[in-house]
Amino acid sequence: MDALELARWQFGVTTVYHFLFVPITIGLSAIVAGFHTAWVRTHNPQMYKLTRFFGKLFVINFALGLVTGIVQEFQFGMNWSDYSRMVGDIFGAPLALEALLTFFLESVFIGLWIFGWGRIPEKLHATSMWLVHIGTVMSAFFILAANSWMQNPVGYRINPENGRAELTDFVAVLTNKVQLVTFPHVLTAAYMTGGALVMAVSLWHLRRGARDGIVPAGVGSRVADRADGRVEADEQGGAVRADAHTHMAMYRKAARVGAIITLVSSLGVAITGDLQGKVMTEVQPMKMAAAEGLYHTTSHAPFSILSVGNLEGTEAKHLIQIPGLLSYLGKGDFDAEIKGVYDLQNQYAQQYADSALTRDTVRNYTPYVPVAYWTFRLMIGIGMLGALCSILVLWATRKGAPEGALRPAWWHWLIIGSPLFPLIGNSFGWIFTEMGRQPWVVNGVMLTQFGVSPRTSAGEVLTSLVVYTLLYGALAVVEVKLLLKYIKLGAEDIGEPTEAVTQGVSEGQPLVYTY
Repeated sequence: MDALELARWQFGVTTVYHFLFVPITIGLSAIVAGFHTAWVRTHNPQMYKLTRFFGKLFVINFALGLVTGIVQEFQFGMNWSDYSRMVGDIFGAPLALEALLTFFLESVFIGLWIFGWGRIPEKLHATSMWLVHIGTVMSAFFILAANSWMQNPVGYRINPENGRAELTDFVAVLTNKVQLVTFPHVLTAAYMTGGALVMAVSLWHLRRGARDGIVPAGVGSRVADRADGRVEADEQGGAVRADAHTHMAMYRKAARVGAIITLVSSLGVAITGDLQGKVMTEVQPMKMAAAEGLYHTTSHAPFSILSVGNLEGTEAKHLIQIPGLLSYLGKGDFDAEIKGVYDLQNQYAQQYADSALTRDTVRNYTPYVPVAYWTFRLMIGIGMLGALCSILVLWATRKGAPEGALRPAWWHWLIIGSPLFPLIGNSFGWIFTEMGRQPWVVNGVMLTQFGVSPRTSAGEVLTSLVVYTLLYGALAVVEVKLLLKYIKLGAEDIGEPTEAVTQGVSEGQPLVYTY
């Protein structure tokens, strides 16, 4: 492979890896802030434990996401210098705001939240986590604004003297029609991911307690609450410790909160995804055609559930189809006309025939159809599995559910899969978004092959690719081991909130790192 192909692989590997942390960070920060706010309002010890427990998981994920995100900035100068020279004035503006504004907001207030237990007023302390969450949302907004500009360039002009793109309307970049549908789509997907993680972790502890004969109040008939908060055995015998019962009730509550967030967010993902598909058909019709493997312009275009095509992606045989669905997804009308790959290829070949942008190229404007086709379906299908898991969890943890509802062995695999489904769906969505834009690095403005650094050799890119892959592999091991360690410890070992936490401490007491 040449330097271009290796640079594309490196960017793909590092971007997908980094994006594994992003939705967890956004979603989990909101949930931790919600638990913290609930504790401040009620001083319920369960809310305190959940805040500290999931706060640990958030901090671990935040730290790893921060490290991997820095590499993304470096790559534009390392492997994509011509791209940076051409469109850096525009692409760099939202990224500069992301680094200077949102990163500052996140880093300052995450430190305040970590070190602030018992040392700052409770309401201010809870507000600090909300500000962290706002920072993560703003960070996503600015990064997506830059990426949306690559999908649909607006608010710029090409300087005829130096051939560079120059920013003329920054507001147009921030309010790009692609940005206005992509941002809520990514945000709801992040909440879905965070909710699924909370649901799965809590469910694991619930199932472990169920195997030990411990069930939360309101589930089954084994235990019953008394007014003083203790637990007494029923006629079946076997007294259950009050603290174990309380912990199971706490996990049941957290599992249901996570499941509700996952389910509601999945509806948001579906709605915003539908809007995104219509905007995509308008500004990137080739991407929509490739997503369906639609080679010929068709009215009442069907959406295929299963297709078989050749490896070159130049033909496809659709085996299972839903008539008219693609037309509705693309234009909101079951009878609308959707342009096919071949007609769009001919259109673009004529449109860019004399353009300097396509100098000395084969002038093939079709993305690799098999990748676009399957990532589009995997994004939708795997995401729907996450929503299905949340429905099952809500049913199994309802009041009056059978005592052994969580004991079947298949729950073990559902617990493992439920946080992975939205996470993997996010990754496939990101791959589809970027691969479907090819061969453009900036749609209609710059081809990918002209964005790579001209003096970077294939050996240099390969070396950095190997280094990054090994480094990211090591970081993955660290991330997983830390998460599993603290997930297994659970919230039981955190302890009750102390007088110092609820009332404050003396002025002379030093700060202590709490994690």
